[in-house]
Amino acid sequence: MFADPQLDYAQATQFYQHDIEWANRLITGDSLQVMTSLARREGLAGKVQMIYIDPPYGIKFSSNWQNEVGKRDVKDRDDDLTREPEMIKAYRDTWTLGVHSYLAYLKQRLLVARELLTDSGSVFVQISDENLHRVRSVLDETFGAENFVSVIVVKKTGGMGEGLIDNVSDYILWYARQRNSLRFSRLFTPKQLTSGVGERYSRVQLPDGQIRPITADEVDKPELLPEGSIVFLGGPMTSQTASESTSFEFDFEGRQLVLRKGGWKTNSKGFKRLALAERLLSTRDFINYKISFSDFPAIAVPNLWTDTMGTAEQNKVYVVQTTLKVIQRCLLMTTDPGDLVLDPTCGSGTTAYVAEQWGRRWITIDTSRVAIAIARQRLLTASFPTYKTSDYDIDMDGKAKANPASGFKYKTVPHITLKSIAQNAALDPIFAKHGPILADKLAALNDALVTHADEALRTELTDKLAAKMKSEGKNSISDADRRRWLLPGTSAKTVQHALAERKLKDTKLPDAIPPESYWREWEVPFDTDPNWPQALQNALIDYRKAWRAKMDEVNACIEANADQETLVDQPEEIKNAVRVCGPFTVESVRPLEESLKGYAEDDEDSPIGGASELLDTTFDDAGEVTGGDVSNAASHIDRMLKLLREDGLTLLGNKKIEFDRLDTIDNNFLHAEGTFTSEDGQEHFVAVVIGPEHGAVTGFQVEQAVRVAFRRGYDDLVFAGFSFDDAAQAAMQDTNDDGELRLHMAQIRPDVIMSDLLKKTDNSQLFTVFGQPRVTVKPQGDKFIVHMEGVDVYDPVKNSIEATKASKVAAWFLDSDYDGRTFCICQAFFPDKDAWKKLATALKGTIDAAALAAYSGTKSLPFTAGQHQRIAVKVIDPRGNEVMAVQRLETSVYSLSAQKA
Repeated sequence: MFADPQLDYAQATQFYQHDIEWANRLITGDSLQVMTSLARREGLAGKVQMIYIDPPYGIKFSSNWQNEVGKRDVKDRDDDLTREPEMIKAYRDTWTLGVHSYLAYLKQRLLVARELLTDSGSVFVQISDENLHRVRSVLDETFGAENFVSVIVVKKTGGMGEGLIDNVSDYILWYARQRNSLRFSRLFTPKQLTSGVGERYSRVQLPDGQIRPITADEVDKPELLPEGSIVFLGGPMTSQTASESTSFEFDFEGRQLVLRKGGWKTNSKGFKRLALAERLLSTRDFINYKISFSDFPAIAVPNLWTDTMGTAEQNKVYVVQTTLKVIQRCLLMTTDPGDLVLDPTCGSGTTAYVAEQWGRRWITIDTSRVAIAIARQRLLTASFPTYKTSDYDIDMDGKAKANPASGFKYKTVPHITLKSIAQNAALDPIFAKHGPILADKLAALNDALVTHADEALRTELTDKLAAKMKSEGKNSISDADRRRWLLPGTSAKTVQHALAERKLKDTKLPDAIPPESYWREWEVPFDTDPNWPQALQNALIDYRKAWRAKMDEVNACIEANADQETLVDQPEEIKNAVRVCGPFTVESVRPLEESLKGYAEDDEDSPIGGASELLDTTFDDAGEVTGGDVSNAASHIDRMLKLLREDGLTLLGNKKIEFDRLDTIDNNFLHAEGTFTSEDGQEHFVAVVIGPEHGAVTGFQVEQAVRVAFRRGYDDLVFAGFSFDDAAQAAMQDTNDDGELRLHMAQIRPDVIMSDLLKKTDNSQLFTVFGQPRVTVKPQGDKFIVHMEGVDVYDPVKNSIEATKASKVAAWFLDSDYDGRTFCICQAFFPDKDAWKKLATALKGTIDAAALAAYSGTKSLPFTAGQHQRIAVKVIDPRGNEVMAVQRLETSVYSLSAQKA
């Protein structure tokens, strides 16, 4: 991608290689027409895994378009109204009848979406509360209420409630193609002690076995806890239902546990394993199961997403841009690497960006050229982490092979449950091994107690307990304190006397004295007191060391045998491997109204199929699908010719051509002929071609019209259109180079089809000829360099030709070996220096910063002449319009100046 001589092609351009011949697609056109064509002409029906639709939320301009690449402040005013005819048509189609046409617009696209989806596929529709209920009704009708999955609530950055409650959420309606076949991968987020269910984990077991409440500081900073601590909560051990195997009595820590109703959550064997694994906890009333915070350090993502607001990682480039995390979650929940994802509402290309990042194939569609320009720049300048695929390998040539369809290698986390412990037979040998060891250590501890602990020691320890209670309060006495200071054999009178001396009273404290003259397993102290005899201290330390060894082995066995949850949002990353966007095409729909006779239904020339065919039973009204019949084309042509007769043609330098006559003719590709007189008094025989009402003049239309014009002997041929695709511009330049027939590109002022939307209209300078990019080609040894100096573009708001400086263009591209049919980007340049910043950071140390900076400039990298011996330079203006210059590489110096009038 960057022509670095130190890297071979495979190293310089790393992207995922899918197992089928595939290039991702960025398509300009009406989403209904494109989706229908994809389903039938290209055989993609039943092959799309996920469709994400983000339709306009309402009728305001800012919900429907962005009129310039770098302008996101869109208001409801004439200056901010889009001048793209395709967008105006889409706006009218969507809102002409208010919510009725809006819902019809959605229904048509949802019906085709259903045909495109696989049986396991999903559709997501993002909407605000304004039309949530209506859109859900349409989805119930098109997909079936039985295929409803969820309404996902997404918190947004803010929203005003017009004096009432603020609206701070959007909604995503999720429907399945067939709910019983739905592909679904559960997503998880890290569990936090400070929020959600994590707040319920209020107790901690320290490494020595001591259990106490967790402090507020430890909740905020868990690293304050000693290493090996276990934060937990108590869960019930009983269930409402019972069976013979779960109804039994159990002796636990000297208590006979008898169920009053229901049953245990496991059988007697499982109950015993839980007890020996120290997963049971006596309470004042009954018994609980200890649920450790680390048993499953994650929480399943529900349908309430409060963490999806705009983040620093994503600078907004489009007025209605969705945050990455929202689409990422939808994609990860319902697709696998290599699956096909479709977004008929491209916008800034977030769906394509996310799909590219996660190894999914993608097709995205938008009516707006501005949106397509933004998405193209975003994708071309993006960099992504490289995730290791299951088939990742290095071949004999040292090239990496990575097919996403084989799947990624993901991180996993254990999911420990009561059931997984109760049924873990691997624990039994551990219990058998450590049981006798602990019994011996306990016996030695009790022997030391009998031998070395006398009444004086017991009195001294009791005084310590009473002193702490006096100075710090009754609640300061912990279980560890009671175990340490109330030794077996301590009398209740000794305790009461110590309390009375300090004017304290606690009738329940004597109950904490072990009832026997020795310690049982559940009564053993956690730590020693300095006043204990050394032999007693050593015996307790030995016991706790043996206990810790058992618990470490038990916990490791529990984790090793637990079920594993796959974290599909955490694939294994290959370090120091920067991945760029894979190959993608930029395509457009061929307009329907290129001749008064239209096209045959079996015409396959369009890259996406041209006029859409009907699905089997999707639409009853064919007009709703095609959107343009012959009568509409004729009406549009007649209207444009009438305006052209009245206003004439404005050339560069504000020179004016007034037609002496302009008559309609009956021809498939030429719509009128006439004459005009030039400044030198010479009469010119001219033909006129009117481009489609909603679309660009295409190369096909130019080629056909030029053939007819040559045969008829015209001097000039005028193409009047709202826009011109690159093939059309190339064909016109080739013809002008021959000199026999002069071709003119005349921009029709978009306001002529927007009078119902504009507050003020101007009926002057309706047809304006504009120029090509100002480009100079110079040789450099046996190579060439292109200088892009700017472009003269039509500003529909000012109604003037504006000389745009090179630094102000949105993007420019070079095809260093143009074949005359398809423009292939060999070098891409974005004069906005921020465009490459993220990629430059990612490639630091891999590519020369100066080489990368060149892609923010106006001068190309040196290139050699290709097979076709000609180049093409395409420039994108701030409104997404494309103008192109084509030149053969035949002489030493080439200058591509503005097109002659």
